[in-house]
Amino acid sequence: MDYGYKRQIKASYQEVLTRTKEELAKEGFGVLTEIDVKATLKKKLDINFDNYVILGACNPPFAYQALQTERDIGLLLPCNVIIYETDEKTYVSAIVPTVAMNMVENPGLENIAVEVEKKLIKVIDSI
Repeated sequence: MDYGYKRQIKASYQEVLTRTKEELAKEGFGVLTEIDVKATLKKKLDINFDNYVILGACNPPFAYQALQTERDIGLLLPCNVIIYETDEKTYVSAIVPTVAMNMVENPGLENIAVEVEKKLIKVIDSI
């Protein structure tokens, strides 16, 4: 079972990062966190790593519904979207909420996960 929805995008890393943020906004997601993994590994471990960023994306209405249904769901929020470059190819990938929510075993989260997943797939397919 794939826990991420991934596509290779024929564009530069920076362009994919910019377009991903734009498409997330169109679908009602705000980027709460942006972790530059490459810079962090360089600073903390003096390791050279490929371009790699983790975006913590949140769609407030869906997050609120999920929190009303399951208070501890915050452990799985926000939805992570990654953009990375390897071997001169750029990839974008998002968590698959229906897979992540399976571990919670709360039927009230199923419809929320399905709707968020549709939006994240639309984001990636629009880049």
